[in-house]
Amino acid sequence: MSRRLSFYIHIPYCIKRCGYCDFNTYTPAELQGPDLESVSKNYISAVLKEIELAQKTVGAAEVPSIFFGGGTPSLMPAAELARVIQEIRDRFELSPDIEITIEVNPDSVSLDFLEKMRQAGANRISMGMQSAVPHVLKVLDRTHNPENVSTAVEKARKAGFEHVSVDLIYGAPGESVSDWQQSVTSALQLPIDHISAYALIIEKGTKLAAQISRGEVQMPPDEETAEKYLIADSAFEAAGFNWYELSNWSKPGGQCRHNIAYWNGSMWWGVGPGAHSYFDNRRWWNVKHPATYQQKINAGESPVQSEEILSEENLADEYLMLQIRRREGIPHRNLKDSQVSRAAEYVDSGHLDQAEWTAQKLVLTQQGRLIADRIVRDLVL
Repeated sequence: MSRRLSFYIHIPYCIKRCGYCDFNTYTPAELQGPDLESVSKNYISAVLKEIELAQKTVGAAEVPSIFFGGGTPSLMPAAELARVIQEIRDRFELSPDIEITIEVNPDSVSLDFLEKMRQAGANRISMGMQSAVPHVLKVLDRTHNPENVSTAVEKARKAGFEHVSVDLIYGAPGESVSDWQQSVTSALQLPIDHISAYALIIEKGTKLAAQISRGEVQMPPDEETAEKYLIADSAFEAAGFNWYELSNWSKPGGQCRHNIAYWNGSMWWGVGPGAHSYFDNRRWWNVKHPATYQQKINAGESPVQSEEILSEENLADEYLMLQIRRREGIPHRNLKDSQVSRAAEYVDSGHLDQAEWTAQKLVLTQQGRLIADRIVRDLVL
């Protein structure tokens, strides 16, 4: 049995940078080019060379999932992304039930693109909805019209995509509880089988962080953000979407298997500038700038910027930090006695499920999910 290796393919281009985003993405203006076609020219050729490098490093492997993220993968020609899928197919063995996901922007995705990607083997769409409320989208610097989400999801279904997910963000400046309820309701009206909902995190160096520091906008109180999580969780569960990870809910069969590979400690190769990889207890990440990445690849050099070897203690801590976020929880046998003892306090406080605890497993309750980070900090000390 060959090893399993998932692939993340980074597409580092966006037409416009969103105010809250600190991802490794670039606009044509930032890359001093007139348009996306010119700045992305030959990028996929470099990606193919890194996939060849992956084969030389890993050897034979079965690929259970491929995820095109960014940036905005749907800005690239479908034929270019199809080349990537074909290269992985030529160099590795694809699982019979492989999951191939493409992130898309509701404003920039066409039926032609979706049909061509479906023909190339893609079977899952992840769409950046973020909010259904225009003034919230404006604060987030999102370019799309809320109505375009429904149109884009319909296109994905028409193109034959089996799985469609939307991403929501809650806790933006100026977003009321009723605004959030409107976004949740709108998402649940779509023909989708997966929803991700993330609390907005203000990252240093972003446009939104600067606006907040200048007092132009204010973040809502933490209590309100927690209330929004509870509203979403209750509504999603009532609509048949079960939580399977802290920020993710799905209908039966709709879980994102690529993300599960990250959370359960499986191996993956991140292709592209700034992409991270994990293989045989080694983690590494590539140089961040697309031009530098392409220069190194084309010169036959490794694009790796830095790496770390994870110790047994590192792996144990990461297992706890990631696995506690999942509905399956953590068996007591995978924890130290001292960690089980400390965790018992959270059973008494209602943050860990009593029935699961009796069954020798640590599983967060709905209230426990609100303080997951605090519980992790307590247990890894």
